[in-house]
Amino acid sequence: MPEFRFISFPSRRYLRLLFCTLSVLAALLTDTPLLAQATSSQLVPFRRGNRWGYADHTRHLVLPLAYDEAGPFVSGVALVRQGALFGYIDGGGNPVTPMQFTHASNFNQGRAHVELNGETFDIDLNGQRLSTPTDPEPETDYLEQGDIMRRQGKVGFRFTAGSSTVVPAEYDEIQDLHHDGLLVVRQGTKWGVLNAKGKLILPLEYDAIRATATNGFAYPIVEQAGRFGYVDNEGKLMTKVKYAAAEPFIEEVARVTTPEGKTGYIDSRGKEYFEE
Repeated sequence: MPEFRFISFPSRRYLRLLFCTLSVLAALLTDTPLLAQATSSQLVPFRRGNRWGYADHTRHLVLPLAYDEAGPFVSGVALVRQGALFGYIDGGGNPVTPMQFTHASNFNQGRAHVELNGETFDIDLNGQRLSTPTDPEPETDYLEQGDIMRRQGKVGFRFTAGSSTVVPAEYDEIQDLHHDGLLVVRQGTKWGVLNAKGKLILPLEYDAIRATATNGFAYPIVEQAGRFGYVDNEGKLMTKVKYAAAEPFIEEVARVTTPEGKTGYIDSRGKEYFEE
């Protein structure tokens, strides 16, 4: 008599696991976006050539290269452009507003400035028009970490918060960065950065160092010979001073312009999210 053998078929659970594994591998090999569990705070605008999408912090594409321009996610909403018109999306790539605005800004303090049919106004995070005025900009002329000292036309600094260091009056200008004991200092025409021990950790070699209150004075922009870079929270260079233009950080990412004139984003580790 012929011998019969039972053939064991894989379980449905095993087949589902195998299918998911193969799908992920295929997506990685073909650069197909993975609609993963990444939240909007984990997504960075990513440019490849002239097209924009969003990548996670490993530079894997999550939202497709569907836009002509893309901005950072702020409070879960991002500004994007298709053609000549702007709109807003959420972290899943779903529209918050139509692509209808001729001009638009990133969100700041829960509102964005837009232009529609020649009229300008503010909208909220749901895309609804606002009638209340914008809150005034925060005060920036106070010193949070200590006090300026003046002597014979020069300035020093006495720390009163977090440190007892007294910086000698040997600088022409001192600006408080309001965090981590960092001070921006100038001698003559050159700028550098001091820490809370009064040590010059970024040398007096730069033409300008700029910080803004809108992002808590984080990651100041440095300028040297017409090129730009960034300072990290320890007062050291985060990036090389190589960009043709640099904008302040928003939600841990910043927009830069390469020497070739192309724009893209970097994160607070200095990692670039663009490919030519």
